[in-house]
Amino acid sequence: MRSSAKKARFEMTIDGPDQLEKLKEIGAICRDVLNAMGDRVAPGITPRELDMMAGEMLKERGAVSAPRLAYNFPGHTCISVGDAVAHGIPGDRPLEEGELVNIDVSAEKDGYFGDTGASFPVGKVAPELLTLLEATKSAQRKAMFAARAGEPLNAIAKVVEREAKKYGFRIVEGLNGHGVGSWIHEEPTVSNIYYPSHRQRLREGQVLTIEPFLATISDQYVEDADGWTLRLNHGGHGAQFEHTFVVTKGAPIILTA
Repeated sequence: MRSSAKKARFEMTIDGPDQLEKLKEIGAICRDVLNAMGDRVAPGITPRELDMMAGEMLKERGAVSAPRLAYNFPGHTCISVGDAVAHGIPGDRPLEEGELVNIDVSAEKDGYFGDTGASFPVGKVAPELLTLLEATKSAQRKAMFAARAGEPLNAIAKVVEREAKKYGFRIVEGLNGHGVGSWIHEEPTVSNIYYPSHRQRLREGQVLTIEPFLATISDQYVEDADGWTLRLNHGGHGAQFEHTFVVTKGAPIILTA
C-alpha cells in the first residue's frame, strides 16, 4: 500500500505478557471479521456489502480499519476479485459463480495491529482453482511453522517456493509479508522468493505476517488506474492466505487463527 506519514521503521518484538494479550485481542477480532465475511461469500453478494459488514463488526469490537487509519484506503477491508490479486477496493459488482475472491482484514485496537487474509471460491469453481487455494494455504502454513527463532528469515521463502513448484504455480513477485504490531507495516519485509544473499535471522518474540501470493499464469502485477488495485499482469487467477504470528523457538503463536 501507499506510504504513510506515520511509517514505522522498526520491528516489534514482544517484551511481556501484556503486549501478547493485546495482540491476541486484535488478532481475534481480525479473524472473526474475516470468517464472517467468508461465510457470506456467494454469487450475487457485492464486495461493498461484505465490507460494510466488516466495518460494523470492527466498530462493535472497538477496533478501527488499519487500511483506513494508515493509508486513507477507500474501504474497511481489501477485497480483490478475479485477476485482482491485492488491495482491491470493495465495489458494487456482484460476485459471480466460478470466481475467486480475496479478502484481507487488518485492524487496530489500543495501539496494536493485526492482519489476516484468505481467498475464497465463489460457488462452484474449476478444479485448478481449488488446487490453487490448497497450494497457497499449504505454503502459508508450512512457511509459518518453519519460521523459528535462530533460523534465516529466507527459510520462509524456501518453503513457499517449494510448495509453489510442487503444485505448479507461480509466485507473484513484490507482494510480501511484513512485520506488524505497533503499526500495520513494519520491518522486516518477508519475501516469498528466496534470495541466498539475505542473511537476516529470525528472533524470538518477533511479530510477523506470512502471506504467499500464488497464481496460475502471472508472476508480476500492475496497478489499476484507481491507484490501489493490483492486477495480475497477464491475467489468470491468484490466491493469498495470511496470518499474524509471534516467532518462538518452536511452534508459532498464531494470533489470527
